[in-house]
Amino acid sequence: MLVGGRQIAVLDRGRGPPVVLVHSSGLSAQQWGPIVPRLAEEHRVLAPDLLGYGKSDPWPDFDRFDLEADLAVVRAVIEYAEAPVHLVGHSYGGVLAMLAAREAPTRVRSLALYEPVAFHVLVGRDPEGEADLASTDDGTFLDAATGGDVRWMGRFIDYWGGAGAWSRLAPARQEALAAVGRKTFLEVRALMAVTLTAEEWRIPSPTLLMSGTRSPMAARAVCRILAESLPDARLHVFEGAGHMAPVEEARRFWPVLAAWLKEQA
Repeated sequence: MLVGGRQIAVLDRGRGPPVVLVHSSGLSAQQWGPIVPRLAEEHRVLAPDLLGYGKSDPWPDFDRFDLEADLAVVRAVIEYAEAPVHLVGHSYGGVLAMLAAREAPTRVRSLALYEPVAFHVLVGRDPEGEADLASTDDGTFLDAATGGDVRWMGRFIDYWGGAGAWSRLAPARQEALAAVGRKTFLEVRALMAVTLTAEEWRIPSPTLLMSGTRSPMAARAVCRILAESLPDARLHVFEGAGHMAPVEEARRFWPVLAAWLKEQA
């Protein structure tokens, strides 16, 4: 698929009501591998590699990036489905899914979001969540000179996975994450431009918010606030799970997603 003059790889499996899977920062459509065969038994599954990941073209600009580039990918996949879709998003992919649903609600049948990083909803609503998020930055985290390097990626992974999460990764996994570190940094920086409050999201589509009890406080607070604020939303909490539950605990994630999609059908 060609989007904005760049080649985008899209996994396309199965037949039935379309489900679009939007991966998180640092990963690719492969993160959905364990659930794709099951989803494809009753749905058409579409999962793009966002720019700079997997088999899609790399992001060519070292310094500049706008969420519009990846949002255009999600829009293109929704259009390619040729029918209203169920959108499933994880973390950064969750925010992209929310933006797509906000601008074209008639094209989105439902949303299933695991810890979308719409952090601006915390402002004025959850001081502890704001403080948790602020604790990640010693004044250098958004420094363009070092953003995305190995040390930065280590800090990024440790925030989401807990202290020592980076060091526990296999060297090959560290190398793979470091290779996409700059794009990940640009995404983090671009997310700061998403300043919608919880009330301003105004997404009418039925929405399932999901979170884990071991995830960072800020991520959990975002899900709680959105579940309270969106007009048709509910919250499911995975006991003992962290931010990477859709990948690391697919066996627990799948039944919840499957039940949600069955209900929406």
